[in-house]
Amino acid sequence: MSFWEKIVSGVGAFWEQFVNNTGLTIVRTLAFLVLGLVVIRIVQIIARSASLKSKRLDRAASTFVLSILTVVLYIALVIVLVSSLGFSTAGIIAAFSAVALAVALALKDSLGSLANGVIIIFTKPFKKGDSVKIGDYTGSVQEIRLFNTKILTPDNDTVIIPNSDVLGSELVNYSTMPMRRIAFNFSVAYGEDPETVKRVVLEGVKAIPNVVETPAPSVVITDYQASAVGYSVRVWTPNEFYWTTHAAIRDTVLKVLNENGLEIPYERLEVTMRPNASYGGDEK
Repeated sequence: MSFWEKIVSGVGAFWEQFVNNTGLTIVRTLAFLVLGLVVIRIVQIIARSASLKSKRLDRAASTFVLSILTVVLYIALVIVLVSSLGFSTAGIIAAFSAVALAVALALKDSLGSLANGVIIIFTKPFKKGDSVKIGDYTGSVQEIRLFNTKILTPDNDTVIIPNSDVLGSELVNYSTMPMRRIAFNFSVAYGEDPETVKRVVLEGVKAIPNVVETPAPSVVITDYQASAVGYSVRVWTPNEFYWTTHAAIRDTVLKVLNENGLEIPYERLEVTMRPNASYGGDEK
């Protein structure tokens, strides 16, 4: 056999071995890759369509579920491809586990906020647009994220609160019910007739727009102070008109008390000078 015949024979043997072994492996792996990407895309479309039709999942929950599903599908595809190439999947799974453990230890605080974000998304203690009080902050919910929640305060300040602090603080949702009560406290001098005070204030607040008739507004005595009687006017109003109604009540109470000559007490200091009194020092 000549030199060139040996080369041709060697190349043919190599090609035959490549086609029968490595070539088929590569082709099979590429086929799995294409098929896997198509399957992932189909599953995403079906899952997204189902989440949009579901009444139990809001937009944030749907996005989270789709993200987790996509990550799981891609991890499964990587494992299938590695197995198709002839590598041991046990080593890949062990490597994934080690990396996941290291990331979990390094980002334990962030993962805590992530877990709380998942709880918020699925338990829904509040939703976007709700008026809430979280710890020391009061405002409307602008966005619920996996790691934090963004609220807008009445001063137009944006506050971003980690979800671990959201669930770890006292949470008040003012938007759970359609109506909200306003209780405004004020004081009137002891010499004024309580029934007159109640009548004029009640007539004034009933004329304020967005003060509902049921439950009926009321004015009650709350306490007896050092120089005045404490009163509280209580009305109900729809959530969306709470702050405007609250401001209108403050203005109305002051107006009707002044118009009816009812004294509003204020702190004052009276000094009485005694004649021929000694105020220290030696008398001569």
